[in-house]
Amino acid sequence: MTDPTVGGGATELGSFLRARRAQLTPAEVGLPPVQGRRRTSGLRREELATLAGISNDYYIRLERGKETRPSPEVIDALARALRMEPDEHEHLRSLAALAARRVSEPPPAPSRAVSQGVRILLDSLRPNPAHVVARNGDLLAWNPGGLRLLADLADWPVPQRNVWRYTFLHPTARTLFEDWEGQLRVCVTHLRALSGLEPDAPDLVAIVGELVLKSSNSPACGAATTYMAIPEDIKPSTTPKSATSRWATKA
Repeated sequence: MTDPTVGGGATELGSFLRARRAQLTPAEVGLPPVQGRRRTSGLRREELATLAGISNDYYIRLERGKETRPSPEVIDALARALRMEPDEHEHLRSLAALAARRVSEPPPAPSRAVSQGVRILLDSLRPNPAHVVARNGDLLAWNPGGLRLLADLADWPVPQRNVWRYTFLHPTARTLFEDWEGQLRVCVTHLRALSGLEPDAPDLVAIVGELVLKSSNSPACGAATTYMAIPEDIKPSTTPKSATSRWATKA
C-alpha cells in the first residue's frame, strides 16, 4: 500500500534513481564480476548503496518513497555512484527538494481539453500548418499541415507527441532544424523557466526527467548540458527549414 503522506515528488525521486540504476552495469562502476546469472540487468540496490556509502535499508526506503528527506551529502554520493552528468545531478537535487516538501496531493494536471472553437480555427487555417501545444510540450490538436511540420512525428503514438521530446529524441529533428543545437537551447530555456515557476507540477517533472534520462546517450546530451546556463533574454525563434508555422500555445 502506498504511504498516503508521500507526495508525487518522492515517487519521481525513486523512479529516477531506479531508472538510472538500471542503466549501469557493475563493470561500469568498478565492481568485480559476479558468478552465476543476475536477475537484475543494472546495479542492484545493495550495490548502489555500498558505492554511495549508505545502508541498503535506507536506500530501499528512499527509492520506494518512504524516505523523503535525504541530505545533500547523500544525494551527491548517489550522483557520484551513478556516474551522473552535471544536468542529471542537478535534476536529482531538484527531485530531492521536491520530495522533502512532502506534498500530500500533487497539483492537478492542467486540462488537455481543446475547445471546439479552437478546432474550428485550426481547420480554417488550412493549408497553413498550425497546432496547439500544452505548456509541457504535448501536442493537443493540429491540422494536417501542423502535424507534418514536425517531420515523422506522426510515426509516434498520439500520447507521445511532444515538441520537446521530438526535438531532443527524434532522429529526424537533427536534420529538420537548421540549428538543432540552438533549438535544444530554446527548449532548455523554456523548461527551466516553467520548472522555476511550478517546481511541483507532475507533468513538467515527468518530461524533464524523461529528457534527462533518455538523452544521456545521445548527441542531445552534450548540447543540453552545454546550455543549462542560459541567458533570460533568449526567445524561441528557430523554425524548421523551409517552414512557416502558426503556433498556438495552451497554458
